[in-house]
Amino acid sequence: MEDPMERIGSEEDSGLESTIKEDLSMEIDPPFKENVATAEDWRKALNKVVPAVVVLRTTACRAFDTESASAGSATGFVVDKRRGIILTNRHVVKPGPVVAEAMFLNREEITVHPLYRDPVHDFGFFRYDPNAIQFLDYEEIPLAPEAACVGLEIRVVGNDSGEKVSILAGTIARLDRDAPQYTKDGYNDFNTFYLQAASGTKGGSSGSPVIDWQGRAVALNAGGKTTTASAFFLPLERVVRALKFFQKGGESYTSKWEVVSIPRGTLQTTFLHKGFDEIRRLGLQSETEQMARHASAQGETGMLVVDSVVPGGPAHNHLEPGDVLVRVNREVITQFLRLETLLDDSVEQNIELEIERGGTPLSVQLVVQDLHSITPAHFLEVSGAVIHTLSYQQARNFRFQCGLVYVSEPGYMLSRAAVPRHAIIKKLAGEEISKLEDLISVLSKLSQGSRVPLEYISYTDRHRRKFVLVTVDRHEWYAPPQIYTRDDSSGLWTVKPAFQLEFMLPSGVNVEATPMEHIHAYNHQGLTDGATSMETSSEHASAVLHSQNETVMLEDTIAKENVLLRDGQGAAAVANASIAERVIEPTLVMFEVHVPPSCMLDGVHSQHFSGTGVIIYHSHSMGLVAVDKNTVAVSSSDVMLSFAAYPIEIPGEVVFLHPVHNFALVAYDSSALGPVGVSAVQAAELLPDPALRRGDSVYLVGLNRSLQATSRKSVVTNPCATLNIGSADCPRYRATNMEVVELDTDFGSAFSGVLTDEHGRVRAIWASFSTQLKVGSNTSEDHHFVRGIPVYAISQVLHNIISGGNGPHLLINGVKRPMPLIRILEVELYRTLLSKARSFGLSDDWIQALIKKDPVRRQVLRVKGCLAGSKAENLLEQGDMVLAVNKEPVTCFRDIENVCHALDIGESGGELNMTIFRQGRELDLVVGTDVRDGNGTTRVINWCGCIVQDPHPAVRALGFLPEEGHGVYVARWCRGSPVHRYGLYALQWIVEVNGKPTPDLDAFVNVTKELEHGEFVRVRTIHLNSKPRVLTLKQDLHYWPTWELRFDPETAIWHRQTIKALDCQNL
Repeated sequence: MEDPMERIGSEEDSGLESTIKEDLSMEIDPPFKENVATAEDWRKALNKVVPAVVVLRTTACRAFDTESASAGSATGFVVDKRRGIILTNRHVVKPGPVVAEAMFLNREEITVHPLYRDPVHDFGFFRYDPNAIQFLDYEEIPLAPEAACVGLEIRVVGNDSGEKVSILAGTIARLDRDAPQYTKDGYNDFNTFYLQAASGTKGGSSGSPVIDWQGRAVALNAGGKTTTASAFFLPLERVVRALKFFQKGGESYTSKWEVVSIPRGTLQTTFLHKGFDEIRRLGLQSETEQMARHASAQGETGMLVVDSVVPGGPAHNHLEPGDVLVRVNREVITQFLRLETLLDDSVEQNIELEIERGGTPLSVQLVVQDLHSITPAHFLEVSGAVIHTLSYQQARNFRFQCGLVYVSEPGYMLSRAAVPRHAIIKKLAGEEISKLEDLISVLSKLSQGSRVPLEYISYTDRHRRKFVLVTVDRHEWYAPPQIYTRDDSSGLWTVKPAFQLEFMLPSGVNVEATPMEHIHAYNHQGLTDGATSMETSSEHASAVLHSQNETVMLEDTIAKENVLLRDGQGAAAVANASIAERVIEPTLVMFEVHVPPSCMLDGVHSQHFSGTGVIIYHSHSMGLVAVDKNTVAVSSSDVMLSFAAYPIEIPGEVVFLHPVHNFALVAYDSSALGPVGVSAVQAAELLPDPALRRGDSVYLVGLNRSLQATSRKSVVTNPCATLNIGSADCPRYRATNMEVVELDTDFGSAFSGVLTDEHGRVRAIWASFSTQLKVGSNTSEDHHFVRGIPVYAISQVLHNIISGGNGPHLLINGVKRPMPLIRILEVELYRTLLSKARSFGLSDDWIQALIKKDPVRRQVLRVKGCLAGSKAENLLEQGDMVLAVNKEPVTCFRDIENVCHALDIGESGGELNMTIFRQGRELDLVVGTDVRDGNGTTRVINWCGCIVQDPHPAVRALGFLPEEGHGVYVARWCRGSPVHRYGLYALQWIVEVNGKPTPDLDAFVNVTKELEHGEFVRVRTIHLNSKPRVLTLKQDLHYWPTWELRFDPETAIWHRQTIKALDCQNL
């Protein structure tokens, strides 16, 4: 069992916790040595040591092996001043790409590069240019592992708890503590003793020197126990060995370090040091014990016992847990240090191990494996995923064979298919995947948008293979697949394309093709990509290609057969279903929506949504589905549609997001359904008028997760309920200026669908809404509820799309269609009862006029706020009562929408003559309206790991835009990026870069593309709370190039363009 109290004493923000049970066995330590140091001795030692201790600020740019992408601070200290070498922990140096800076005592900051990280033990080296330190006198700290002893008084000097310099006192209590077990799926040290002391180090102290009164480092701080003051120190014997190899490699610092090979051998076996009493219980012969005691150093308390063997390693099928190690090459071995020395000196050589298994002596011959050969030094990055060979560290944790294809970070494409982190990929597209090159080969043959099966296993359920469908990105959400390779001479990871891009063939839209040619091509693509699921569909679809006349005849025949088939099956399946359910079932669609992390725009709060939509238009060339915006929140998403009428799953494209109402329209290619599917699927009949009234009976119909229609008869309790949804912590779409339908009974907050009359005509869509509820004083939780949305607005938009809108064209299924524009009054309104309005001073004449206009609602609309940047912003004020528009009384939101819609028909110039009541006075105002499209945000830029966009309506609804410029809004940030390292987070505007204004995205691009790699940039920001801030960050074009993602309505594809990157060949 694990103990969450043990943790790596790592970077301050690492958050790694310990997970193993404390060893409670009592062991005899070496004799106590008396300390004779005085306070003056310690003062002199610290004066010499402290200047050589540095604060390390590290950024793990990618998840890799045992580490996640992160940023934090730790400690290191200079061990070779002439060559510029800093010692710290392995989990600080990181096994993968890392960018780091060191800050010395006088606050001089320099760039450091990873020089070495040990594959097993928790130490590593950074290198730096000693000439870069100009104003500090310091000396290197000598390493003295032999000085460590029980009772030695020590000081731990480092960046403890984020402090620049902290000095903690302690006394070494143990020299033979088991290596701490921090986590079951991350980095753990093993096959070594640790030192233990009661010094209570915390986060940020990783890599601190443990010094004695002479100023020598006797150990390296590595971890601690959270509930006690215990700290764990790594012995320095193997550190000294590794350092000597680098010191032999060169006499001084060079920008290109000569690659030094440090021999490291392994049997892929974990040993534990156990006491003689326990080993006797394992069957150790008394003669062997006497021999081991006699041959070992005085005070030896036990021997090494096999704890685990990695499958497929040199010791697999030769050593077993419980085996007691007696000799190696005829030498008695009872200590880790001597065993590791023999292994490191015998790489790729045979060694002889003498063991006892249950009291039976055995001798085995093993080949010592090169430890570096099973330590991954390159990885594949595809669609945000990081994939590499399984390391020795993780193979030991999971008991898998080294070298398997391991998912360190699933990214978007794999997480969309529910492939978890730590998965082992076994098959892709039916081909065995045994090494990384196999995976790259298969990926190179796949077309964009194709769907292929993937098999994987997970250590949490190792005995079962999981089978999922992976969809290759159709849009350019991410850069093409790339291979990163570690370059030990520079400390960087060089990058190159994983394969030639022309081999990843695009699929889908051919802009030059005619509509009929496009339908045929797309249908063929759907068949080859496995979109259809019935052989009859494939046969009929191939026949479609012969001629258009034959297509019509064939579809007529299939339609008749399909009706008979559906009627025959439906009678049994839904014998008790209502007429409304039978009519509406063929129109229902289940949505699966995934949002790529690189494009989480407009404050969208999740990467995955699901819900039910209804088909409102269906023809042989195009289908349209209406769904709520809590299911389809942004246009930058991948949508998959599953039809209740026909067993098929096909992609959809977001074509319209209403700027006010809670609905979106998604188009699908009808030809992808195949002839049978086209006939089976139907469009619902919308019935916008007359409006629902209280007491009306309706049928609530939707789909469950099994794509089965579910319905119930309900009664409308409130047909004009108003919503009051507050702004979320991270502003996102919220329904405003809407009246919704409430029912007496429904199926709960997770069930969406439609409300129909008894004939199956749709009166409203039963939609999901999202809000946040406060939990405690500082946290919020997302909450979802369902209400009915009358279909009048959906019907208007559908009419404009079919008849031809007045907005820009959009390519839908190969045909360019003009899309509608929506004229709106960008004001958030709320209702006030007339009884309350009278108390505010509203005259009786107006109250009577409003009652006459609407005797049911008996309300007046009031201004809650104007959207920043709207034409109404400086005219209407909070609390204004809207009495009339163009001399006609208004009592509900639909009245406002109707007069705005009338402006598009007339020639009034887009202005409304409004009569308002403000602080006891009636005022007549001319207020402008705004015109919005249904595209949503169509452009996003990623700079240094922050995702910037134009401020979306939810941000503008807060009523504030910076005067300095408001076109560069930080919507998201990425872990392991420069903005993570330097604290440029979301919910703020970038208004200046190096003193140059950035009022819009174009200006921002022009400024940032002039910045060079490694350049420090001064950024001025203004937060949503209007607080200004100035910070600096260091641009990293190597791991974080500047790129732009933009939606192209001509091709209906999101295209990615690199604005500025670093050529690895010029490093």
